[in-house]
Amino acid sequence: MTDTSSPFDAQNQHWLNVRVYYEDTDFTGMVYHANYLRYFERGRSEFLRDAGVAHQALLDRPDPAAFTLTNVSVDYKRAARIDDLLSIRSRYLGCRGAKVIFQQTALRGEDVIAEADITAVMIHADGRPRRPIPDVVEMLSGFVYLP
Repeated sequence: MTDTSSPFDAQNQHWLNVRVYYEDTDFTGMVYHANYLRYFERGRSEFLRDAGVAHQALLDRPDPAAFTLTNVSVDYKRAARIDDLLSIRSRYLGCRGAKVIFQQTALRGEDVIAEADITAVMIHADGRPRRPIPDVVEMLSGFVYLP
C-alpha cells in the first residue's frame, strides 16, 4: 500500500490491518484456521463501506438487501501468531451475473499467510437470491481490481 490517505491503492486493492490477539489463536499459539474467514469478512466489509456500499444502508432500502457467501476457497500458506500485524488485501473482480467475486490475501509484511477466492450473491432480507442492485453495481464498478 502506498497512499496512506486511502485504503485503496493505485490498482484498486483495498488494505486493512488486523492485529492477531490471543483469542484468535489455538492451543499452539497459531491463528485458528477459521479466524482467517473473520479477517477476510472484515476486509470485504471495509472494502464495501469505503466504496460507498454500507451493509446497514442496504438493509435500510425500501427493497432491503444483503450479501451472502456461496463459495469460499482458502489456501493456507504459513502460520500467523499472536501479536502479528496482518494486512488484509481485498480485490474486487466484478459481478458475473448474480455473483460478486473477490480475491483476498492475508499478508505479514511481504509473506503470504493465506489466500481466498470468495463468491457472494445479493439476497433479499428474507434470504431469497436476487440480482445485484444496479446502483450498487455502478458504485462498485470504479473499484474493480486493475492488475
